[in-house]
Amino acid sequence: MPETVTTHEAKTHLSRLLAEVEQGKSFTIARGKKPVAVLSPVAKAPTERPKVGDLLGEPDPVPESALLPVSDVELENEWGL
Repeated sequence: MPETVTTHEAKTHLSRLLAEVEQGKSFTIARGKKPVAVLSPVAKAPTERPKVGDLLGEPDPVPESALLPVSDVELENEWGL
């Protein structure tokens, strides 16, 4: 069961409480004797961010038609060249 601290203690010692939460400890914050919130660790974030150019999954397929040469008619009519 998490240790209970009052709202005054939580405000006064927030930095210390957060340091303990980072170590895995949880606290119940109470207004008087009534518990109102729980201060607990969140799921760990990835320690390393992806670098530019890293694939995060399977690449999207490129249709074969995208790699075909452009005809003279397409260059003239669609691209104005």
